[in-house]
Amino acid sequence: MTDLKDAPMQQKNYTGYKSFSYLEAGTDYKVWPLSAELNRVPSRKVSVSNEEEARVRRLFQQHLMISLHDHCFIAPEDLSQFLEFRRWGRDFTGYEGLSVSGLDAVFDNLMNGTAMITSRGGWKWDDVIYDMGMRLSDIAHQEMVVHCKTTQDIVDAKKNGQIAFIVSLEGAAMIENELDRLDILYGLGVRCMGIAYSEGNALGSGLKEPRDGGLTTFGRQAVKRMNKLGIAIDVSHSGDQTSLDTIEVSDKPIFITHAGARALWNSNRLKPDDVIQACAAKGGVIGIEAAPHTTLTEKHSRHSIESFMEHFEYCVNLVGIDHVAFGPDVLFGDHVGLHTALTEALSIGASRGHLSYEKVPYVDGIENPAEAFPNIVRWLVKHGYSDGDIAKAVGGNVMRVLKETWAR
Repeated sequence: MTDLKDAPMQQKNYTGYKSFSYLEAGTDYKVWPLSAELNRVPSRKVSVSNEEEARVRRLFQQHLMISLHDHCFIAPEDLSQFLEFRRWGRDFTGYEGLSVSGLDAVFDNLMNGTAMITSRGGWKWDDVIYDMGMRLSDIAHQEMVVHCKTTQDIVDAKKNGQIAFIVSLEGAAMIENELDRLDILYGLGVRCMGIAYSEGNALGSGLKEPRDGGLTTFGRQAVKRMNKLGIAIDVSHSGDQTSLDTIEVSDKPIFITHAGARALWNSNRLKPDDVIQACAAKGGVIGIEAAPHTTLTEKHSRHSIESFMEHFEYCVNLVGIDHVAFGPDVLFGDHVGLHTALTEALSIGASRGHLSYEKVPYVDGIENPAEAFPNIVRWLVKHGYSDGDIAKAVGGNVMRVLKETWAR
């Protein structure tokens, strides 16, 4: 008899489809050995009693589970070849892993910063469109993951045993000085966009910049256009002043889709209290980040689900449960190795603090999209959170903001 804890959190209509299986491998596209989606490393489940596990499963059945930020692709096994892998512009979605994730919706941020098909710098307009179109072509050839454009799509996905795939972009560099490109991206299905990645662009400053001049005049126009279009706005990688300006200029609540509290760990990758508070004051939400070596704390300097959840509890205490969610920022494969391979391209060094910490091979308990939300909910149940508060944090808060920001 299968142990309850080994069964999927929600039954999804997964048929065994693998990315691009409508094509002939080796003939239509180059074959790359990929990482295992499940059980790649011995990441531990959060330990709960049988009674608590039953409650966890009831919560998954009754409430929307929405990840505010992830990359649900499968990394190649040989990360020394990653840039060549990306040059082919074909990402493989982890459908098997997603089928047991319990997720009803995921803000998938593609891999646009590494869409280096024509340029080693990434973020080029043609490459971003190529990356997005290729991924959506694959999604269109199966039934479990559906391209999400409205809040009703999320509700319908849960009801139909599917997962709503929300196309998101982490930065806006690719629009250059072309405001109408935002309309084009919306037309192609983009529903969430960051102002800047770590580097500055025509809209404002990223967290890598030593001097943050805030939103530019063009950036202010872009924020207003995104409000009108119904594109949710993200400032996770933006500098502090650019984040504050964006919150002020936006007519609608904004997201910090994947970050944590700088008060717990002094890193530019995390947000200071005033930015988190300003975001909440306008009705926005911060999603807690779990990418390796980000949401560390002095109490938990070895990155695991415990340090991740310490950031969650800090933000809840700071701004209230209505303004905190989860954007784990995980993937299928060696995330630590990927950061090593892409240190320069992703400005990893610039976003890390100067405090010493123990490097880990993976973030124990929240290593990939298949285990992230099951362990998050287990942790919340184990630590005495009410059903109502859990429902808000795992999806309700995100849904509230989407109803205010999306056109429909």
